[in-house]
Amino acid sequence: MKYNDRINVIKGIGEKTEKIFHKLEIETVQDLIEHFPRGYEEFQKPIPIAQLREGETVTIEASLVGSPKRRRVRNLQIINAKVKDSSGSLYLTWFNMPFLQKTLRMGYHYIFRGKVVRKNGVLVIEQPRIYQRPEYYKLLNVLQPVYPLTEGLTNAAVTKAIRQALEQLEFAKDYIPSKIRKEYNLMDRTKAIREVHFPKDRERMQKARQRLVFDEFFLYSLALRHLKEQKSRVKTAYPMMEQPECKQMIRDLPYALTGAQLRVWQEIKKDLSSDYGMNRLIQGDVGSGKTVLAILSLLMAVKNGYQACMMVPTEVLAKQHYRSLTDAFQKFGISVCLLVGSMTAKEKREAYDRIERHEAEVIVGTHALIQEKVEYDRLGLAITDEQHRFGVKQREALMSKGGQPHVLVMSATPIPRTLAIILYGDLDISIVDELPAKRLPIKNCVVGTDYRPNAYRFIDKQAAQGRQAYVICPMVEESEEIEAENVIDYTETLKEALAPGITVEYLHGKMKPKEKNEIMERFADGGINVLVSTTVVEVGVNVPNATVMMVENAQRFGLAQLHQLRGRVGRGEYQSYCIFVCDSNRKEAWERLSILNKSNDGFYIAGEDLRLRGPGDIFGIRQSGTMEFKMADIFTDVEDLKAAAEAVKALSDKEVADIFEENPYLEEKILNQTNTL
Repeated sequence: MKYNDRINVIKGIGEKTEKIFHKLEIETVQDLIEHFPRGYEEFQKPIPIAQLREGETVTIEASLVGSPKRRRVRNLQIINAKVKDSSGSLYLTWFNMPFLQKTLRMGYHYIFRGKVVRKNGVLVIEQPRIYQRPEYYKLLNVLQPVYPLTEGLTNAAVTKAIRQALEQLEFAKDYIPSKIRKEYNLMDRTKAIREVHFPKDRERMQKARQRLVFDEFFLYSLALRHLKEQKSRVKTAYPMMEQPECKQMIRDLPYALTGAQLRVWQEIKKDLSSDYGMNRLIQGDVGSGKTVLAILSLLMAVKNGYQACMMVPTEVLAKQHYRSLTDAFQKFGISVCLLVGSMTAKEKREAYDRIERHEAEVIVGTHALIQEKVEYDRLGLAITDEQHRFGVKQREALMSKGGQPHVLVMSATPIPRTLAIILYGDLDISIVDELPAKRLPIKNCVVGTDYRPNAYRFIDKQAAQGRQAYVICPMVEESEEIEAENVIDYTETLKEALAPGITVEYLHGKMKPKEKNEIMERFADGGINVLVSTTVVEVGVNVPNATVMMVENAQRFGLAQLHQLRGRVGRGEYQSYCIFVCDSNRKEAWERLSILNKSNDGFYIAGEDLRLRGPGDIFGIRQSGTMEFKMADIFTDVEDLKAAAEAVKALSDKEVADIFEENPYLEEKILNQTNTL
């Protein structure tokens, strides 16, 4: 079996199953063996019912008290059974498993394993698996892989397929040089892949994971080294000088630039005026004023006779930037052009024509800016906003469009500077670490679910004053297996709870792009008072009139993600508020959220999040808005990131060339690896 064989070479994977695997982006044998576990189940000895704690996955040994009861809720059949051991009793609940009513017998001893949840004030185990005693004790202290799944695919099916692939695969040579493996005490790659799927014990699993984490950072660092070497040799074809219009724009601003903004503007001007192309990252917290620096850069490029473009991740954001740039540049006689995917064929043709003729001087849009049909005329500057949303390939495509223009990328992701230097190794870094003086700090509160009526009254008052509010929920539709608020039902609840005349709409990622754009535009224009949404608004639009951000089930989100969501408010002249609703009784959840209560500083929050999660959190939840790897986490695996970056830095040019020569498939692998970053 070879790496690039289709997965249908594996016994048991037919046409139908292959299509299901494709949903997980698993098409080849290599994709399959690199579909790593998201965690492990470790089977421990059963514990007494009296020792159960909410949120834990546990095993109990107990006997049935009475016969199981069955009831129907909508299309769901629910089985409830009461069990007891010498320390106490407990209810178990199963969904859509009616046969259990006949197979579970009163008085019999069983072993049950599942997650403990709190329902109506009491502890319950939902959807527990049932084991016979001999069967369970064979599994004691064995780590069982738990894989990311999709509808129609079970964990057992993935496990079976991976086991077969590992037995029959002809593994490639290890691409990390032996001297690096020895220096950093790394496990052989083939052994690491086997051990991470089916570890003999936790210690070997951690060693295997460390090797695969190192691999991802090593390949990423190799890619950045390759990019930086290419760029460092490129003399710019677009030399610039500061223009009087830039000074005029700064003078005419309704506010004074902060010291941090002025410092970064000096760095940008120096880059644009040098003999070599600019490759700079502006990193700044939400609301630090990065956009005005982008506008000044665009103005400088255009007044030097070049075109300039700005690529953003969403159409709604592109349209909003288009309007604000048109207003900002009107007095300078600069023409601005919009280019997004939803435009009609005729509108796109007209835009292409304007761009090619240099009638459009500033072009703002989404990925449409890098389509083949776009022909720029002396593209001197390319800016990408929320840069982590774009892959290396996309950044490179944008650069190649104009024959190596100056590049400015912006990110609101709060990453410590030492980490940023490694992650954005192909870029120079500027940090805007000061908020505008007139910006009012957001007032935060972390509350329980009993606070909701007060929150609704508060939203009512804000709406009556003409303000707007976001309400964030973690789910789109209701699930019996997970207790979490969902946008569709919550919207109906809010419509009933809020005063008549308040417009409430919902937004989620499963909606069609046209619907999402329409909702966001109505909200931005003030046509919607309250927007109930999933995290799709995290990289949203600038709505200065929005003053309330309410996040339901806040403990389910990462701190960095909550901070990004909070950044949707506090953008105007009005006092803004953030309400984090926590529905957990666990002390750890409240401690974590209290960090947001105390501080609005994204860099502080990122540091505290790392401290709380700690390096022992092997499969820590990846923060939205940071770079995602298959296995690695830039916060919890920061030491491995630094080590891999150092290892790549120490390689000679010949050693790098040898790695690629001996492993010809690596170049494509690196590009694929970094494309999601």
